[in-house]
Amino acid sequence: MMASEQHTVLDPGPLDGDERPRPEGTAASPAGRWFGRRWLVPLLVVVLLAQMAVAMVTTAVQQTPTIDEPVYVGTAAEYLHGQGLSYNPEHPPLGKLIIGVGVALADPHVDTSFDGPQPLLGQHLLYESDNDPWRLMVWARLPVIVLTLLFGLVVFAFARELAGSAGALAALALYAFSPDVVAHGSLATLDVPMAGFLLTSVWLLWRARRRPRLYLPLAGLALGAALATKMSALPAVPVLLALAAVSVWSARRGLGLRRTWLWALAGAGVMAVAAIAVVWASYLVVDPRLRWAAQDHVPTVHGLRGLLVDLLPFPEAYRDGMRIQFGLENYPWEGFLFGRLYTGSLWYYLPAALLVKTPLGMLALWAAGAVAVVAVRRLRPAAPYLLLPAGVLLAAAMDGSRDFGTRYAIFLPMFLAVAAGCVLTVRWKWAPVVTGVLVLFVAVSSLRTFPYYLPYSNEAFGGPATTHLRLHDSNVDWGQDLGRLADRLRERYPGERIWLVYKGSGVPSFYGVDASDPRKVPVDDVHGLMVVSDSSAAKAKGRLAELIDSSRPIDEVGHSITIYRR
Repeated sequence: MMASEQHTVLDPGPLDGDERPRPEGTAASPAGRWFGRRWLVPLLVVVLLAQMAVAMVTTAVQQTPTIDEPVYVGTAAEYLHGQGLSYNPEHPPLGKLIIGVGVALADPHVDTSFDGPQPLLGQHLLYESDNDPWRLMVWARLPVIVLTLLFGLVVFAFARELAGSAGALAALALYAFSPDVVAHGSLATLDVPMAGFLLTSVWLLWRARRRPRLYLPLAGLALGAALATKMSALPAVPVLLALAAVSVWSARRGLGLRRTWLWALAGAGVMAVAAIAVVWASYLVVDPRLRWAAQDHVPTVHGLRGLLVDLLPFPEAYRDGMRIQFGLENYPWEGFLFGRLYTGSLWYYLPAALLVKTPLGMLALWAAGAVAVVAVRRLRPAAPYLLLPAGVLLAAAMDGSRDFGTRYAIFLPMFLAVAAGCVLTVRWKWAPVVTGVLVLFVAVSSLRTFPYYLPYSNEAFGGPATTHLRLHDSNVDWGQDLGRLADRLRERYPGERIWLVYKGSGVPSFYGVDASDPRKVPVDDVHGLMVVSDSSAAKAKGRLAELIDSSRPIDEVGHSITIYRR
């Protein structure tokens, strides 16, 4: 083992001259003396993660199934009962296997004879198989909640190696109070697991600058977990393999140019092999014989995309899933941004949506952290690790055709939280005070939206009550408030005629919402209460638009459903 591998990993980046930080506990500042107390930092970590756990569990218990969750939960149940890979091929199995841990603990009744279409799979499990959907959904969400909390520890550990305990606590606070992370970390979906596995891989690559033999294979396993959870991790693969080579180069640079190059290429190869192995393993766990027959039509993909799909060293089911994803990209989806309904996609949609849905203090610290890791000499080696993967993934998401929500950029609150913690390394006497005030501002903004995290928007845009005026879909209204709607109607409007336009996967009648669709009768016949999901209202045309225009809003539920009187 080389000499550089024998050092304790505290800061894998080079530290030069007088810029080496003092050991923790010996800092001259009051903050340094406080954070030098061994019991204080673990206590604050526990407090931050505990409040995050309370927020996520509360959200998970109160929300009905969102649009995507039933498919994942239903597919997980199919996996557990040996039904193979036929459902939901557009996403790899690992994320659904993780959700399946909770499904297995719930032990629902599964109708193994069901062979209906994918959109009905989850509905059949939740509402037509003698199961309790409230209980089943809570159990299905718990594994993702646990993973989200563990990724918080990765954020803390990564930031601590770069910026010390104070910077790590600031980073963890930003992560733990991120409304987007709390919202999607409490759902049985794939966005947070994929992003968290990628962050873990990058952190391990950073550590590989000192001990490549240990951390490169682990980084490959984490990258493979991301790829085996969601295919949107693929654009990051070239970046992470290049970072693997950089890490080995840094560790082996004393061996001569030719040998260093060979070691760097070998390191990237080891990481790639480990990642590929995880993807294959996730499919083999579901079906050791890898039987695969597409339930629906798999589109033919031509050109460069088709060539890339054919070259992927993954099972055929994965490659067909990629073809389905590319087919979905060709669909003319509708988007909604700042009151404008449009068909297609806008390249600036995600930056604009992030501007609305990210706490103001967090935006400021993200920007300052990105500048800090580039400007501070001893942090500069970490800049490619923190900024390049996030930048490439953001560019790929911006190029996509589905303008559905900031969940497609959920990696940003993770990577940039680590960068934000590095602000405390800047030699400016007011840096700790300003950082503390901004973190407190983020915490207050996040706590004020509890427990309605999905429709969060920051104070500059009017808070969660006005998000539906600017955004739609998973930014505000993903079908999560059907249960709350049932409670509201029962408490405030008993016995009234209900007309409902609901955008979601729940079954209204199961929750006690006895309603008719106002779009299926003449306009003059619609009298009483008209309940409309805000995403449906945002895209209202024809008869629905006429009905809304001639009605009076009188109430709202969860900042995602509006009740009109007509």
